[in-house]
Amino acid sequence: MHDPQDPVRDTDEPEESADPRRWKALAVICMAQFMLMLDTTVINVALPALSTDLGMGRVAFTWAVSIYVLFLGGLLLLGGRLADIFGARSMVLTGLVIFIAASLANGVAHNGSILIAGRACQGVGAALLSPAALRALTGMFHGTERNKALGVWSSLGGIGFAVGLLAGGLLTSGPGWRWVFFINIPIGVGLLVAIRALVPERRTESTDRRVDVLGAATATAATGSLIYGMINAGNHGWADPGTLAPIAAAVVLYGAFAFVERVVRNPLMRAGMLARGPVATGAFLMLTAAGVAGGDLFITSQYLQHLRDYSALSTGLFFLPVALGTVVGAVMGGRLVGVIGTRHVAFAGLALVAVGNGLLIGLSAHGSVYAQALPGAVLFAVGAGSMFVAATTAALAGVAQHEAGLVSAIVYTFNPIGSAILVGAGSTVAAAGLTSTPSVDGFTDAYTLFTAVAGVAAVAALVFVPSRKPQTAGASNAPAGLRPSKPSR
Repeated sequence: MHDPQDPVRDTDEPEESADPRRWKALAVICMAQFMLMLDTTVINVALPALSTDLGMGRVAFTWAVSIYVLFLGGLLLLGGRLADIFGARSMVLTGLVIFIAASLANGVAHNGSILIAGRACQGVGAALLSPAALRALTGMFHGTERNKALGVWSSLGGIGFAVGLLAGGLLTSGPGWRWVFFINIPIGVGLLVAIRALVPERRTESTDRRVDVLGAATATAATGSLIYGMINAGNHGWADPGTLAPIAAAVVLYGAFAFVERVVRNPLMRAGMLARGPVATGAFLMLTAAGVAGGDLFITSQYLQHLRDYSALSTGLFFLPVALGTVVGAVMGGRLVGVIGTRHVAFAGLALVAVGNGLLIGLSAHGSVYAQALPGAVLFAVGAGSMFVAATTAALAGVAQHEAGLVSAIVYTFNPIGSAILVGAGSTVAAAGLTSTPSVDGFTDAYTLFTAVAGVAAVAALVFVPSRKPQTAGASNAPAGLRPSKPSR
């Protein structure tokens, strides 16, 4: 067993035995990731009290929510590359320290500008932590254990959303909205100690630790610009200049990024990496899963609060069975992906998402919310949970450890992008349900859109997603992440 202070180097030989700390390590890095997912939604419930205390208008408090996702999505590629260079544990700890410090700043903020800046810094910390944590996971587990671990990891998104709504309601109505941020401090400090003790360091033997600054800048600007445009589309529509200009700028910046990566000596991402079969598959599945799940959860929460007058706490309680559905889907996906392959898990997951949304098309403005909405919501949660597993296992199959951080970041960059796209599209389609005199037709139109997207994606998955089982990629006995990379087929 390796001392936790000594780095574990990548070698061509498999480890003699699995690290006995791996399940405890999984628990603490999943807890850190869960805290990040929680903060994407916990602030939503606190917004009325927060905006009143800090004198924030609608635009300002909208950005207090959105800027976290903007910086998280924009910096993921850089975070993944830094994890590959400096080691997964080091970047997890660095990201966690930034996140804790930003949470403290948010908790003591006395105006909206400080809060928005603090939320941006939380996004920076999350972008450093998240791909590094997934890189650490892939280095500790292999074979069927790896699929189970990824199942646990993949369930965190839906759980974080639901628990975030509930926790936000409890904290805001109890000690006050500032504790939405203060609660991160004791939890984060405890995680710092546990991660340092339990998670082994893993870095490559390469002495070249230069960072592709120009590539990082263009990739961050491109992704940030794209997410900005999608967020603006949800607020002001797709024809608004504030939507079209950032999206056009993102296209130009992505082109500049592709050019930069071809000419610099130490590229952030080698040309063609996204074209690899497993990586492209994982990106497609993540984009679809995060997009439809994010859109579903946003529209359903608006239906409950805006049309049916549910309180924040009641909304959070409604989503608890939905969070459980995400766990069930992720665990089932983690078990089945090694038995029936990525293609069939992806198809089944997308089919469940489509059926769940199809049931929600029948919502009305009256009657029992639980009878009408819960069955469909649970079904799309089960499907989305299995989809997240399929995305991560597909992308990381056969990836060498020195690229695991970057591949994780590439795939997870499509999470906020997908969510921003379909939240924006869903809120545009559901405009009739989001007015001061809401109509249920707006919400059912959004669910019709999500049904169509999931249905088309399910057919595409059946045709294009490779059928091989993820754990068969690479050397059969080598731990995941130490296996040599194989060319995609």
